[in-house]
Amino acid sequence: MPVTIAAIAAKLGEAARRFDIDVLPTCDSTNAVLLSRAEAGAPSGTVVIAEEQTAGRGRRGRTWFASPGDSLTFSLLWRFAPGTAPAGLSLAVGVAVARALQGLGAGAPCVPGNPLRGQATALKWPNDILRDGRKLGGILVELVPGAPHAAVIGIGINLRLPAGMPADVRAASAAVCEAGGIAHANDLYAALLAELLTTLESFAAGGFAAIRPEWLAHHAFQDARVSLSSDFGPPREGICRGVDIDGALLLDIDGRVERILSGEVSLRPA
Repeated sequence: MPVTIAAIAAKLGEAARRFDIDVLPTCDSTNAVLLSRAEAGAPSGTVVIAEEQTAGRGRRGRTWFASPGDSLTFSLLWRFAPGTAPAGLSLAVGVAVARALQGLGAGAPCVPGNPLRGQATALKWPNDILRDGRKLGGILVELVPGAPHAAVIGIGINLRLPAGMPADVRAASAAVCEAGGIAHANDLYAALLAELLTTLESFAAGGFAAIRPEWLAHHAFQDARVSLSSDFGPPREGICRGVDIDGALLLDIDGRVERILSGEVSLRPA
């Protein structure tokens, strides 16, 4: 089923008025495209969807593998009131994604069957979406240069695993339709945008603090022993105690809890 603005808007209903959606057949990176448009004055709620990304980006400069029909890839520009602190924004977005995927579990997002039914969505700090311990999707939030209260929120979700995906990446990846089904991408886009609207309005009103309990309920490694690696030092082991109201990771190392703020860390089960 082709991705169309009309189909997404029909699913969104009245909420469609809050978005200005553009569907591109291909681009290098939806975040890059939207950052450029944001600097040129694009309004809050601008959405760029790409059916193919040739240079998709993840955290720490990683490549996001996305081929036509296999991935859901889009970016959303959201402008908050001046002075709004962005701390914890990527985690709040993760909650919106989890809500959307679980909400679709009651419907029929794929044919045949419904791959989402009964599949719990878990969140891994700071921006990974997991299913059965494997990566289903990711989030990349970038602040607009010169406008720290404006953010471009990039989201990528595997609909199917691309045939050309390296074997090691495939083994660690999950997809919405793992049994060869056909994803109703328009339904997924509409559900994600609707939940993002609700979540971002909550975030604007009260920051991450009000959303934190729901994030913790989805936390993949809550109270688990983990290994924390960084580009700036050797790996450390501890017990993951969740996150604080600013979205910082809380790592218990020998009874002393440290706040991890840097985005340059990766988390793996110890």
